[in-house]
Amino acid sequence: MKRIVKKSPPQDTSFAEALISWQKQHGRHKLPWQRTRDAYRIWLSEIMLQQTQVATVIPYYARFLERFPDVAALAAAPTEEVMAHWSGLGYYTRARNLHRCAQQIIAQHAGIFSQDPEALASLPGIGKSTAAAIAAFAYGARAAILDGNVKRVFCRVFGIEGFPGQVAVERDLWQRAEALLPAQEIEAYTQGLMDLGATLCTRTRPACERCPMQSRCIAHAAGRAAELPARKPKKAIPEKSTVMLVVVHAGEILMEQRLPQGIWGGLLSLPELNRLSSGDSDVGLHEQLALALSAFGDIDDIKMLNGFVHGFTHYRLSVIPVHITLRQRHLMAAPPDYQWRALAQISEAALPSPVRKLLVTLGATMVS
Repeated sequence: MKRIVKKSPPQDTSFAEALISWQKQHGRHKLPWQRTRDAYRIWLSEIMLQQTQVATVIPYYARFLERFPDVAALAAAPTEEVMAHWSGLGYYTRARNLHRCAQQIIAQHAGIFSQDPEALASLPGIGKSTAAAIAAFAYGARAAILDGNVKRVFCRVFGIEGFPGQVAVERDLWQRAEALLPAQEIEAYTQGLMDLGATLCTRTRPACERCPMQSRCIAHAAGRAAELPARKPKKAIPEKSTVMLVVVHAGEILMEQRLPQGIWGGLLSLPELNRLSSGDSDVGLHEQLALALSAFGDIDDIKMLNGFVHGFTHYRLSVIPVHITLRQRHLMAAPPDYQWRALAQISEAALPSPVRKLLVTLGATMVS
């Protein structure tokens, strides 16, 4: 195996020239957020595309724009409605920051997105790379991007060792990103970096034979495209568990409004218990659940459902669902943060993806 020798950031313009030429001929040109200088639409697409594939984003982007056609409409919308339109796209902190950012742009910037990447990067949910992409596509600003796809391209082409998330490696990558910026056609160059990483220089099975950088790619020459960039050092993935209560009565289901912070913040979810009492006693199970639901009604029937595991970025969540039918519901108002929702309309609510899948799977069995 050939050892890669680290090189200094290139000073010539050939990298950018080759990339721009390739992008114009083979890059993506028909994505719904292209061919526009509307900073709002570009910003929305860039936030949605963070850690999410283009094919997944496109239908969400269309529905979001239909309901929130401009930054003023988004800023004025209720948080719950914003979350409902984001529901299923994942990484919900993005949606909360999107809403906060829109409100800040209206309140503090007269509804106008700055042309300055540094100013954009100071807004909620917009980091340095995303700010550069918005400024480049909306205003033609000469600014460097460095998302996951671009890091992979640079690590392979220039033979950069080490995990890109390490401070020293990321600093090297930023230096290269800035040194490689062309004097002109920044939009084609920026889009070319994104397209190259997303369509050819992919994480697995890169299409090196079609890559415009093949002749200069150090990883390809050394037969190490599969090794670079270096993987993140592995850590044991923590596992957590929860009991989700699917409580139904008279065509309605009991839902809990999650706090704004944390996983699924701001979404509607199912009430949860940390655990069920151990043992095989049906009487003990009934008593435990009756106590937990004492503020809502009297239990008629309990069914244990098949459990499942949902993976987050930093841990795995084991879910034990319990289907509970109430014999009668208490007339008193539900405690704060809880509400009854019609089963027939629950699909319209802002639900976490695993909760939505669970309720869809149960479907017609959730009857009063």
